[in-house]
Amino acid sequence: MYEKINNLINDYNTVVKVIDKDAKNDTSQRAYGGIIRATKGKLQEHITEEIIKIAWEDLGGNKERLKIDSKKHKIPINISYVENRIQDNDVKEYILHNIDDYYYGLSVDKQVYIDNKFVLGIECKAYTENAMLKRILVDFYLLKTKFPNISSYLFQLESQLGGDYSALNDKTFGSHSTHTLLSYFENVELNIVTFIKGERKVDKPIHKYFKPLEEKQLIFAVNLIKNDLKNYL
Repeated sequence: MYEKINNLINDYNTVVKVIDKDAKNDTSQRAYGGIIRATKGKLQEHITEEIIKIAWEDLGGNKERLKIDSKKHKIPINISYVENRIQDNDVKEYILHNIDDYYYGLSVDKQVYIDNKFVLGIECKAYTENAMLKRILVDFYLLKTKFPNISSYLFQLESQLGGDYSALNDKTFGSHSTHTLLSYFENVELNIVTFIKGERKVDKPIHKYFKPLEEKQLIFAVNLIKNDLKNYL
């Protein structure tokens, strides 16, 4: 496990230290900021997927049983909305007659399946602030209407949630605003893991002001995932 953790740190170091140069030298029509954001997002998704694989392998799980994707799931329309809140009978009957067409396609960045059973979802962010967290909570809330037993995670390179999410202490107390948002989504137990120490600063991005990826946080994340996946051995 530790060799693979070190490989992830090397991947992070390599990407972050060249991302600025690569973006400046890009000959496509993409904007510099867009290239930076996309690359950081892909980096976090890569780290997350490898953490999942390391956790399952460390448990002794058969890799053939594990699947990771980001395909959209059909979240069906809430039938009580149609029956009780739509007053126009023509509209109500039309929807009921075509009910199979009424759904919302939804996914999170990394969706983990054991024997094709959806068991946990992870949203991957280069950083998160509370306006973004609201969207994440809504997405998990909707997913859990169809998959009530999935575990929910947010993996972020940096934090902009306030509080001590970026302190990387053994115990996290969170922030006032984040706990307030979490309190309104009773069916979502969101595990928030930050990998880089120090609150994100807009004027000091990590591709210009390098900050190391913390080994202990990678190990912490692996152990969290292991604790969930061990139930499916």
